[in-house]
Amino acid sequence: MPASEVIRLRSVARLEVAVLLDRYGLELRLVADNETPPGSYWGESEAGLRGRQLFARLDTPVHSILHEASHFVCVTPERRVGMDTDAGGDFEEENGVCYLQILLADFVPQLGRDRMLADMDSWGYTFRLGSARAWFESDAADTRAWLLRHGLITGRDEPTWKLREQ
Repeated sequence: MPASEVIRLRSVARLEVAVLLDRYGLELRLVADNETPPGSYWGESEAGLRGRQLFARLDTPVHSILHEASHFVCVTPERRVGMDTDAGGDFEEENGVCYLQILLADFVPQLGRDRMLADMDSWGYTFRLGSARAWFESDAADTRAWLLRHGLITGRDEPTWKLREQ
């Protein structure tokens, strides 16, 4: 599947996305199609994060929205306060972000986990085993343990809807 065919915000129930983000205290803010979302690390149509506002266009890939939301969830409280464009963090945290975005995909009608994994591969996310699915299903035990340790998921791989505290 070409990267141009990933699921974009215009193709899903935007209210469901906004409600999901709101569970974490994030506000979805739409910007014009010709505007780069404020706080976007990669520019163009990629989602942006500034404070508690997540910026997106209608052509923003939903995987990008959930990735940025997951950064907001996974960062330390000190970094969350000044969040603007670059979440920073280490390798473990970035993996936690990717894992959580996969879980959150199940809460977006028209997306779901399988499509999220395919969209991540199509967009160019890279994993040691060659695909997002192979990593998620066979190589992410340490990442799952990290999310559990920080209280961000349950033992049944469900989001706790809490933010990382430390």
